[in-house]
Amino acid sequence: MSRKNGSGSKIAGPAGYLAGLAPSGPSQRQLRVGEEVRRVLAEVFARTTFRDPDLVDVALTVTEVRLSPDFRHATVFITRLGRSDVAELLPALKRVAPWLRTQLAHKIRARTVPELHFQPDTALDTAMHMDTLLRSPEVQRDLGASSEDEEPED
Repeated sequence: MSRKNGSGSKIAGPAGYLAGLAPSGPSQRQLRVGEEVRRVLAEVFARTTFRDPDLVDVALTVTEVRLSPDFRHATVFITRLGRSDVAELLPALKRVAPWLRTQLAHKIRARTVPELHFQPDTALDTAMHMDTLLRSPEVQRDLGASSEDEEPED
């Protein structure tokens, strides 16, 4: 019986590995554990006042958590609704990551608790930019021209 060595299951580079990206996508277990980690971190951010001066009175939203295939690393995507200065908070989040990992260990049942890596979530900004582009007069003109070229069928 031959076994696959799994060398083709990961995207090259540590970024793809840490983000839990594989050609076949994340497993059901990765998705389930990632959602549990997201829920616990969101609860901790909502109920905790941090001692770090950069995180005092900062409301963060955890939008997504991607786990690596070995469950040792979690990429946590965060955002501040209505503000775009999340990148400035990344050093402070890196400082409190060991404490957050301890809080995770108390609240989830897992063999290993993942090491947390924080990234700003830019999906909302990208969506708003795309919406702005689609509503621009140039695009509306092009969309109107393409619908006029089509003749109605009888």
